[in-house]
Amino acid sequence: MSGQGKDFAIFDHPLWLAPALALFCGYLFGSVPFGILLTRAVGAGDLRQIGSGNIGATNVLRTGRKGLAATTLLLDVAKGFAAVKLAPLLGGDPESMMRLAAVGAFFGHCYPVWLKFRGGKGVATLLGIAAALGWIYALVFALVWLAMVALFRFSSLGGISAAVALPIAAFVRVDLGIFFLFGALALLVLWKHRSNIGRLLRREEPKVGGSKKPRPEDG
Repeated sequence: MSGQGKDFAIFDHPLWLAPALALFCGYLFGSVPFGILLTRAVGAGDLRQIGSGNIGATNVLRTGRKGLAATTLLLDVAKGFAAVKLAPLLGGDPESMMRLAAVGAFFGHCYPVWLKFRGGKGVATLLGIAAALGWIYALVFALVWLAMVALFRFSSLGGISAAVALPIAAFVRVDLGIFFLFGALALLVLWKHRSNIGRLLRREEPKVGGSKKPRPEDG
């Protein structure tokens, strides 16, 4: 009987449980569509039918409600931060759990099951993830984001540049685990912004505060 108990010990305490929970809980945090929830709560309609149809803060701004856009931005940052910071409570190696939760939160925002996997582009949530993994990464991200938007007035360019700056910062710090994580997430940000990149190259991307009518997939 004792031998049988040892044979099935892995089912009593499966090694995969904590990592799976980190991914799953991170996904749940990230998948909360605050932009849609807030615009509906104030009677501004369905965000997916406004402007570009994107669920992020840039599109919320197109409703004309700056405070609502700022709140959406902060909540999208917060959900990425919370998902990563709370992950070690599930057990397992803390650093590994945080990285798994980061992946889950990012995918949750970009591909939420509640919205038929049509979510946002991940920039604000990535800022929250960066803040949870190290204040220096959050600082680099925020400075690059703000500088690029201030200089060129393209929201998409700011987000793309900030995302690409993260693996560079991790490489400079010789933090290889974080480097590969940020590198993968930066590639996903580029993929989600592929239509924006095309318009930037064609000089058709609308600027922040510009009067040009937003196209599908903007921001």
